[in-house]
Amino acid sequence: MTAPSPLRRTRLRPADLLRLGMIGPRTRRLRTALSALGISLGIAAVIAVTGISASNQAHLLARLDQLGSNLITVAPGKDQNQQTVPLPPTAEKMLANIAPVQQVTATGATKAEVYRNDLVPKEQTGSITVLATRLNLLDVLHATLRSGRWLDGASENLPVTVLGDQAAQRLGVTTPGERVWLGGQWYAVTGILTPNELAPELATAALVGWPQATAHLGADGTAATVYLRSHPERVPDVQAVAGATANPAAPGKVAVSRPSDLLTARNETKGALTGLVLSLAAVALLVGGVGIANTMVVGVMERRGEIGLRRALGARGGQIAAQFLLEAVLMGFIGGIGGLVTGSLTVYGYALVQGWPASIPLYTIATGPAVSVTVAALAGIYPALRAARASPTDALRSA
Repeated sequence: MTAPSPLRRTRLRPADLLRLGMIGPRTRRLRTALSALGISLGIAAVIAVTGISASNQAHLLARLDQLGSNLITVAPGKDQNQQTVPLPPTAEKMLANIAPVQQVTATGATKAEVYRNDLVPKEQTGSITVLATRLNLLDVLHATLRSGRWLDGASENLPVTVLGDQAAQRLGVTTPGERVWLGGQWYAVTGILTPNELAPELATAALVGWPQATAHLGADGTAATVYLRSHPERVPDVQAVAGATANPAAPGKVAVSRPSDLLTARNETKGALTGLVLSLAAVALLVGGVGIANTMVVGVMERRGEIGLRRALGARGGQIAAQFLLEAVLMGFIGGIGGLVTGSLTVYGYALVQGWPASIPLYTIATGPAVSVTVAALAGIYPALRAARASPTDALRSA
């Protein structure tokens, strides 16, 4: 008679462990769904809070940039005798070569005067200036027309002008198509600007195409004012080098605008934290974790017979613990995915209603399910250890 071979310990394969872990969620669907819902609400709150905050922030930053938080003006400065030092002819092109600069435009001075007609005395100019202008002026300044149309590639070579709103009022021009006496000849008014807070000097100006002003109105081709749109994060850097770039021979004789209060407001807006709301979302996440822990504890108590039978058949404590811990992780994963979808739909829906650009930080999308799984795993540790320590005889006796 041969001796029986000694029993060997076996390990559960991952597939078997997964099947065991699915027993609880499959057999107790309602309780599993309610527990996952707790985690789902926490993750959805985190996604919604961060997404709505990011969308609101993107909207505010875009509005501040549109208003001019990243706008810098460069103009001729004065020397020690308070005499204006003109910018070099290359200033505009040199400023455009600064890496963070996104857009550049300019206006230039002319020697022309503008009147309502050729009968108005020359001294009655109405303090209206005639400026040469680049075609992209409206784009850079985010300016608009009250009526009419802006200059284009054809009209910048013709005797036509666009008037600022105050200039049109002083000249008595109410609609495009009327004519004014400008530089000793008739010019057709093609458009009238709306007031622009970024460049208030345009309100009292008559704007003429750069080639037309150079050829017929005495403009020397140099810029009187250069407008720069910089990358919002690099405004101070551009401001620091703008003077030396525009006029390398006399950088101290260049007037560079200071960053406006809008830039300060932009930085404060970007740096604002949603700490309070994120705390509320964390509380919701904690509540979901407590719900999973409670579900797992109750599950261990209800399934003592199953635990005792498995232990009696040779299942080790670690295998029992792994089963219950996996159940908790699965509930956390299901809740995390559900929260991610719910939170994302909330953000996109709210942004659509508000007319904001929808923005959900990538780190939130990546960490949301990971956090839910982590919380569920932590919540399931105690119930899993309790199940692992259960004695087979005591478990079967109480079943």
